Parts: sequence; structure tokens; C-alpha cells
Amino acid sequence: RVGIPEKAFARADALSGGQQQRVGIARALAQQPKVMLADEPVASLDPPTSHAVLSDLKRIAREDGITTLVNLHFIDLARDYADRIIGMRDGLIVFDGAPEAATNEVFEEIYGRPIDKEKDLRGAA
Repeated sequence: RVGIPEKAFARADALSGGQQQRVGIARALAQQPKVMLADEPVASLDPPTSHAVLSDLKRIAREDGITTLVNLHFIDLARDYADRIIGMRDGLIVFDGAPEAATNEVFEEIYGRPIDKEKDLRGAA
């Protein structure tokens, strides 16, 4: 379900970062969860692999009816893959809404600084 059946018997140290993330997702799914937490699931992954991993997460969550909470720091990925974005600053919720309402100004309030245009992965898919 996570797109790497040919790696089923590979050693973990022989897998790429994206493949390791997918194995982690598969292991979580084996527990048949109602809720899945993914803390920075695309950290250290290249942009195409980041998109693939988040696409897998979103598809599987929808197919299986799993509530999935994902912690991301790439705002474009949050906008592209989230159904709802909750932004926190200093332990307080400063935004809770639809991705289309999460403007750059909203993210500047969340991060407390101007948005870094270099952190946009949209064009790299």
C-alpha cells in the first residue's frame, strides 16, 4: 500500500530515507489505527519523495478512515496535503482553519517572521 513491495525483504540500512518512511507508515498501518501521528514524516527527504510520502499518507487515511495528524514545517506541503491546518506559536493556537485560508500573512504570524520563500517545495514536485 505504500508503493515498495519489492523492498519487503530488504535490510533497513539498504533503504533510502523515503523508503524508510514508507516502512514506518506500513508498520503503523499494521496496527489498524483509528488515529495516526506523523511527526515530520518528510524531514530530510527530497521534494519528489516528500510529495510521494504525503500522497500515500493522505490516500491511505482517506481509504481507511484514519484520522491523521501531521507535523510539518514546509508550509506549501501543509497547504497541498492538509484538510485542516492548526498553527501554534508559543504554545497557543494562532490559526485553525482550511488550507486555503492559511495565507502567507497567517504563517508569518505563526512563525513570528517573514516567510522564507526558499522553503517552498511546490515547484519541485
